[in-house]
Amino acid sequence: MKIELRKIKIRELVEGYKDSEEEGVVGWNGKLNIRPKYQREFVYKDKQRDAVIDTVTKDFPLNVMYWVKCGENEYEVLDGQQRTISICQYVNGDFAFDMRYYHNLQTDEQEQILNYELMVYFCEGTDSEKLSWFKTINIAGEKLTDQEIRNAVYAGSWTTDAKLHFSKTNCAAYLLAKDYMNGSPIRQDLLETAISWISKGNIETYMGNHMHEPNANELWLYFQSVINWVKAVFPKYRKEMKGLDWGTWYNKLKDEKFDSAKLEAEVSRLMQDEDVTSRKGIYQYLLFGDERYLSIRTFRESDKRYAYENQFGVCIKCEEHFPIEEMEADHIIPWSKGGKTERDNCQMLCRTCNRRKSDK
Repeated sequence: MKIELRKIKIRELVEGYKDSEEEGVVGWNGKLNIRPKYQREFVYKDKQRDAVIDTVTKDFPLNVMYWVKCGENEYEVLDGQQRTISICQYVNGDFAFDMRYYHNLQTDEQEQILNYELMVYFCEGTDSEKLSWFKTINIAGEKLTDQEIRNAVYAGSWTTDAKLHFSKTNCAAYLLAKDYMNGSPIRQDLLETAISWISKGNIETYMGNHMHEPNANELWLYFQSVINWVKAVFPKYRKEMKGLDWGTWYNKLKDEKFDSAKLEAEVSRLMQDEDVTSRKGIYQYLLFGDERYLSIRTFRESDKRYAYENQFGVCIKCEEHFPIEEMEADHIIPWSKGGKTERDNCQMLCRTCNRRKSDK
């Protein structure tokens, strides 16, 4: 990793400053990508922003900033984005500090600000080196998300196109899947989830392999396939479908044939079953058949005690006597066959017999 410390005057930083909102923020005569396209909006509170300007006007040192090389004579802010934007906004006249706008200052006061020197580390290295360095320095202030870090490290034509689909307010991915996914586009949640799905969790490897491709069509087409598959398999939407791991399930089951009408009838039945305590788990249960996803309601302590006393502390299976704390409640008629979690359907088994029964 090549790291070089330089001094950059504020007059150099604000040269060519332009804030295009979600289209990004640039400065340093267009060579510095201060906030990349569709990254989160400015998050400093007024008190934090004013503290930056107060530091500058008093000629006190600001914490060192980090810029990473991402192209020929092109850099991106790794750390210090909010401080940088605060400075640029003040000089641009976007807000007042101590009841005075920049253009109301005396000439010598303006010159003092413009001549203030920022300490900047210029960083250049391999993707893995930059990623490791970024994670190390991203420990203070308004932290970036993991995906925002990756976007900076793997900046390129592929990442730019991917953010166009996944990272803009009311972007195509959000409009298609907002009912099925959690998170915010501008915080990169949708993009991170989509890449995690297609890469089976190997996000950084995937981004590194594709960063120089001209577009992210493969990811976008895959994402559409996932959401369309969900809508086809479970055509009736319910709020419990939001935020489930649809992409992972699609990867495993996309070639399977499902009876959507039959699945809908089962969803409706299970939604009304009082023993099902995890409504969100219904979908995973129907796709994979494991009752654990439903978190079936357990028997009450009074029901366990009633069954234990009624059995005289003897396990129904092995017919050995056990203390109640060494026994477990079991459905006489299994829940899957219509048995309810109620006193008359409760029996006590020793732990060994109950585990053996569950494994069958």
